[in-house]
Amino acid sequence: MAMTVIWTGMVVISVVYGLLAGNGAAVAAAAVEGAAAAVELCITMAGVMCLWMGVMEVMKRCGLAEKLSQLLRPILCRLYPDFRKDRETMDAISANVSANLLGLGNAATPLGIQAARRMARKTPGVASDSLCMLVVCNTASIQLLPTTVAAVRQGAGCATPFDILPAVWLASAVSVTVGILAAKVMARAWRAGK
Repeated sequence: MAMTVIWTGMVVISVVYGLLAGNGAAVAAAAVEGAAAAVELCITMAGVMCLWMGVMEVMKRCGLAEKLSQLLRPILCRLYPDFRKDRETMDAISANVSANLLGLGNAATPLGIQAARRMARKTPGVASDSLCMLVVCNTASIQLLPTTVAAVRQGAGCATPFDILPAVWLASAVSVTVGILAAKVMARAWRAGK
């Protein structure tokens, strides 16, 4: 709700200022141009998302997703020890991490919500340490293939949309590491304060 008010206020102030400054025609042209660019970008991103969602479905059907889940399980069991024996929750977390690795934030979100719902059953009304860790890892997520960002770059006319890979790998590895350490420190501090 607050973001709606903020964005609406920004748009209204911009339009009013543009009109008062005598740039009404330029404001109208920018609005039409921006709307057209937004639709074009959405179509470009939809195509890329469909491609990678298809890749995820193929991975799932051929068993590659299960193998990736098994590969990630030792790491995930250390991050989420409370759910080590809950196979369905660990599978949902693994699928979420796999989608994030491929840069499919839109696909990772429903998988993360599914994992969060399963986790929330153990501590209704309270965010457990594991649930907080899931939110941190899902938000910071390591991305091997930043497909969404590459789609945005391609839609904006970039000839080499994947040339950002080293920077994305470094930034995502650092953000996940800092996020995990912060979550662990805060969990200990919370327990010590009780």
